Formats: sequence, structure tokens, C-alpha cells
Amino acid sequence: MGRTYLVEEGIGQYLTELSTKVKPYVTGLLIGQCSPQRDYVLRAVRTPPKEQQQEESLGPPKLASLDEEWITTHASQVSRMLPGGLLVLGVFMIATPELAKDGQNALRKLIFSVEKSLSKRRLWKPAEEEVSDRAALQICSATKKVVCRTYDVQDPKSSAKPADWKYQNALTASWVALGCTVNVNIHIPLLATSPNHDLEKNTKNGLNRWSKQIEDSVFLINGQVKDEDTELLEGQKKFRGNAQPSTQILDVKVLTQLCQGASPRSTATVQVCSGSINLRGAVKCRAYIHSNKPKVKEAIQALKRDIINTLSDRCEILFEDLILNEGLQKKSFGREYHVLPQRLFVPVAGSSVMLSDYKFGDEAAGEIQERFVEMLDQPVQTEDMHIAEDISTVDICPVADSPSDTQQAQLTKATLLLKLQQNMGLVVAAAVAVLASIFSFNYFSD
Repeated sequence: MGRTYLVEEGIGQYLTELSTKVKPYVTGLLIGQCSPQRDYVLRAVRTPPKEQQQEESLGPPKLASLDEEWITTHASQVSRMLPGGLLVLGVFMIATPELAKDGQNALRKLIFSVEKSLSKRRLWKPAEEEVSDRAALQICSATKKVVCRTYDVQDPKSSAKPADWKYQNALTASWVALGCTVNVNIHIPLLATSPNHDLEKNTKNGLNRWSKQIEDSVFLINGQVKDEDTELLEGQKKFRGNAQPSTQILDVKVLTQLCQGASPRSTATVQVCSGSINLRGAVKCRAYIHSNKPKVKEAIQALKRDIINTLSDRCEILFEDLILNEGLQKKSFGREYHVLPQRLFVPVAGSSVMLSDYKFGDEAAGEIQERFVEMLDQPVQTEDMHIAEDISTVDICPVADSPSDTQQAQLTKATLLLKLQQNMGLVVAAAVAVLASIFSFNYFSD
């Protein structure tokens, strides 16, 4: 028995409209949510056309001309705009009957390429029991026939499995939202051995350590710690009917552990640093979960990933902007302050779910609107863009004078002396303890 995909009814109309314009094929992404019982498809988004495609279309149509890199880049950009709980769960292709024969092979290749691209950016690991099937939807532009199959992206040799594609009205009208504000104050040292002050790599390493703290944190839902295997909506009324979308938002508090590891003992490492990166601010995080008896475990996992993704994505966007506008590879630098892009949310028509994006202070609303049209094929009104938070900053602090080889040698010597003194102290303390025990023994013997 294959997987079942419940699909927002409006997607059917969207795909039908695309099929009337296709020459000779069009590709796109399927956006939604996986669950153990079934998957939900919230949006279908066509791949943005490239300027060169007009010239290429003059030749005979071939699926071999698919621009895999362009499609995977689009998937990476779209994944930044998804709140917790949503992901790119497949790809679709609408093609003429002449190309239908090679369609599934092309879709299979795209599914694995997209997953590989997205997994490289993640700072979290999928759970063992997590659904790893991704959808390949093929539609004939002439007959409108729909064929849906799945591939297991954890298995490179995976073969196609049949899947059900079912449309449903108001699919996401009653999804539950979880929201929280996470105060961030992350100090990341820049090692002196790091070539050209590799800010992006150092930042990612620092965020990796921080993400483990988030994974180990305690989450209070409406002020309570809930058992992972209980139903999230236990005791609450379920939304039914075709009424207007109604968002139920659960307030979540994140309690981060002060110390990590089961053992109270720890070791300190002395490293020569050329500076530090400090990330400070309060970030708004949000996740959405289906309303079909979701477990607490699913909801918390979705919110954890949004917390980790939103900070990681902002840093990526900032470094991309710095490279584009200023050039980041500098051998020496002064103290710099940068503002991380702010998160904003945009509603989806007929749904309780909101999509998100990131905005720098000098970006105009028109640029955000253009990005939504290009990436998500969705027009957005200015009044529908809700900036969720205050400014967060990145403070890049160099050491006043970068240590020379002589200074590094002196520091190493000082460290060795310090360790020697500590060891001598232990020896002296041990000797005193032995003498004291001997004295005590002789005293009581007399």
C-alpha cells in the first residue's frame, strides 16, 4: 500500500492552468507536511523561468535539457520561506505526451538532487522513524492524466512506489500554530589558524553547537510540559466544516539547559583566537502542524527545526549579501556591526498557515513582493506583510592586535607554565595530605 497525499483543492486549478501554458514541459515543487499516516500538500510552485530558456526552446523538446542546478537552487530558496512543519516534499512535471515516457526518470533524478541540496544546509538530523518518501507527480498536458509515485530519498537505489493523490477542500483551514520567542546570545571564537577569517564557516560551526542546545531544551506548551506521545489537541474541540480559516496558536516557552553532558567533569581547551562573532537578539519562531490527532512530539520537533533554521538562514542571507556587496574575504578587518534580516510572515489564502521571508532594513516592500511572485508564484499585498520582531545583530570583534608567532609562542609557554604550576600544586597538596595522615596516625598511636 502506497502513501496517500491529501492536497489543497486550489492546487488542482493551479496545475490545470499551468498545463494550458506548457511548451513543452514545466517543473515545480510540492510544499507540505509529512506525517506517519499521510502527507499533506499545501502548495505547488512552478520553477521560475530562466531567460535562456526562450532561446533553448527553439530546438526539439528534450527532458535532457532540464536545468537541475536551477531547480535545486529554487528549492533551497523556497525552503528558507517555509515555517516549521513545512518542507519541500516532492517535485512535479507537466509535459506533453511525447515527453511522458522519460518523465519519471527525470523526476526521480530531480527528487534526489533536491534532497541532497537541502540536506547540506541542515543543522539537524532527521529522526530514524521520520518519513523519507518524496513525491514525484507527473501530469500529461493533453489528457490531464495524473500519476503520483514516491521514492525513498534515504535509499539511492529506491524504486518507484504508487501513491494516492486526493484533493480536499479547506485542508489547512484548521491547522495549529506554535509560536515562541527565543533570546539569542551566541559567542563564536575566530581561531587564529582559520584562513582569511572564514566568518561563514566559523559561524556555521558555532551554530552547530548551539543547535544541539536547542535539541536538548525543554519546551513548555501553554506553560505545561507534555508527554511526547500524547495528543497535542487532547481535550480541545476540533475545527470542522467549511468555515473561514481559524488559527489556534499555542504559546511555547523554550528552557535551555545551562550545562551540557551527563558528567559534571569537563576539560578546558586553550586556543589562540583572532577575534569573535557575537549573535544577539530575539527571534520569532513559528511552526504549523496538521489537525488530525497530531502528537506533541511532532509539534515540538517542527518548532525546534524552525528555531534552528531561522537563525541559520539569516546568517546565510547576511553572508551572501556581504559577499555580493562588500566582499567578505579580507585578511585584516576592524570591528564590524551587521544587522540580521528581520523575519516577516505572509498569509496563504484560504489557510491558517503563513509563509515567511526575511527583510533587510533598506529593502523596499516591492522587493519582497517580487520575491514572493518569483519564488512562490504568489502575489502579496503590502498590508499583508507582518514584520514579527525587532532587530538582531552580528558583532564581529577582532583582537586589537593579531598575535605574532613570538606572541603565540609566549602564550603557549605561559600555558605550559600554568599547567606545570597546577600540577605542582596538586603534588604539594598530595604531599601535605600524606604528612597530615602520618602525623595523625602517630599522634593517636602515642
